[in-house]
Amino acid sequence: MDKAIVSENQPTVYFFSGLGADERAFQRLDLGNAAIRYIQWLVPEKAESFAQYAARLLPQITSPEPILVGLSFGGIMALEVAKQLSVQKVILLGSVKNKHEIPPYYRFSARIGLNRFIPVTWLKKTNKLTYWLFGASSLADQRLLQQILHDTDPRFLTWAMHRLALWQNEVIPTEIIHIHGTADHVLPYRFIKNAIPIDQAGHFMTLNRAEEISQLLRRLLH
Repeated sequence: MDKAIVSENQPTVYFFSGLGADERAFQRLDLGNAAIRYIQWLVPEKAESFAQYAARLLPQITSPEPILVGLSFGGIMALEVAKQLSVQKVILLGSVKNKHEIPPYYRFSARIGLNRFIPVTWLKKTNKLTYWLFGASSLADQRLLQQILHDTDPRFLTWAMHRLALWQNEVIPTEIIHIHGTADHVLPYRFIKNAIPIDQAGHFMTLNRAEEISQLLRRLLH
């Protein structure tokens, strides 16, 4: 559902939520009168690549020269879509631009197949470690994270985590802007290059630093 009325002078912004998340991750953002659309995740097909999956998302993007905003895993999919579609710009929030920004321990676990032995039920549960990883410190944020993970399709979660660790992207479009929290524990800032830092923000920054992120996005949309 649209969050704002489409204006001739405003770009259409397509939001890609994070892994295990949906549009609730953006519910506290305020982009003024920008026209907003939310990309809906699809059930992945067996052995489907990121490029193939991105191609199936394309019908949801109907505006010419759109702006794509991707959160975490959604940033990767926004980049994959941008390889197949002419876009005005891509904005990454707590995400990665290429394979070199993925923490090496994620890639190592994929190479030895460790991620295949982790029960998906563990990934859908919340505890103190989960809250720390996502930076969900308040009770409201913890409850929202719990709801989002509970609602996540386990097939999508398993497929996306495996593909993420094996992502080989080297292509970084010139029209990209990367925003990253310096206290992100899921995708640590020390592995990220050329990003706008959000001091002491974690992986949940679109929710618990929403005002700051909103102001920054409004400036970047013009």
